[in-house]
Amino acid sequence: MKNLNGIKSWVTGYDKAFTETEDLDVLYEFAKESLAGGPEDVDSSPETVELDQAYSLALNDIEGLEMKNMLGSEGDALGAILTINSGAGGTEANDWSAMLMRMYLRWGERNGYRTAVTDIQDGDEAGVKSVTIEFDGEYAYGYLKAENGVHRLVRISPFNAQGKRQTTFSSVFVYPLVDDTIEVNVDPSRLSWDTFRAGGHGGQNVNKVESGVRLRYLYQDPDTGKEEEILIENTETRDQPKNRAKALLLLRSRLYDLAMKKRQEERDKLEGQKKRIEWGSQIRSYVLHPYKMVNDLRTGYKTADTQGVLDGDLNEFMRRFLMQEGSGGPSAPIEDID
Repeated sequence: MKNLNGIKSWVTGYDKAFTETEDLDVLYEFAKESLAGGPEDVDSSPETVELDQAYSLALNDIEGLEMKNMLGSEGDALGAILTINSGAGGTEANDWSAMLMRMYLRWGERNGYRTAVTDIQDGDEAGVKSVTIEFDGEYAYGYLKAENGVHRLVRISPFNAQGKRQTTFSSVFVYPLVDDTIEVNVDPSRLSWDTFRAGGHGGQNVNKVESGVRLRYLYQDPDTGKEEEILIENTETRDQPKNRAKALLLLRSRLYDLAMKKRQEERDKLEGQKKRIEWGSQIRSYVLHPYKMVNDLRTGYKTADTQGVLDGDLNEFMRRFLMQEGSGGPSAPIEDID
């Protein structure tokens, strides 16, 4: 049924765009006949307004199909897990992470995804030190993978009494949320669990029952044999068994992501291409002072609508990134801005 629904969505989307394009042709011919020899103020006529609306609708749906067509890589159709970690900078960095958390939650809401904060560590004074958000819905990972990397904020800090401009960073890491159709092997002998009392405000069980779970998994690289510890915490509910189940799902998602990256590295070697390292690299600057500008350093796309971006209007950034990746062209040079 899932595969069938995926195919239906393509057929339905194509039929809709095709019908809108045909309707646009008819409206265009009708407008030409109606306005021939008519009033000089053509732009404000009802025929022109209707034609513009039909054009915008058809263009939007066609661009949506083009963008979706870029989401053909492994895992793109899955949901996503997004983690935000504050960089150096204390309260200022924690506040920036909280702003990013709000931005992605608003993006999920605007695009019809179910979101849940599965783990959060509040800052000492304000903001958050780290947060993990789950996006449930088709192609969430395909879109959000464009957000992998370091996000830079430049502004007059509200936490600085001297009113100086400050620069701070937060890292965003995205990996696919696996479902029941994907098999991921988890070695039980490499698992260990801890429980702790969940923090937060209110709730009868908060700081009384050890409902929070901490999962540690000793991952071994199949090629090099190198071991590293994967740490996952979950405090989503006050039910410890449910938190354990979600932590295991997040572990499977992380292991699936590692396996995907391994396969991508092998493909890159065969193709002789050196891909951009997204994790740990600065991808976007959000400048709120002295001028307002959000600049994507990979695609070169810029916008002065900083408030719209911080309210979750990210689709154009994602579309530009996916189009660039899908074209196979060289990466845009990373240029810093002050």
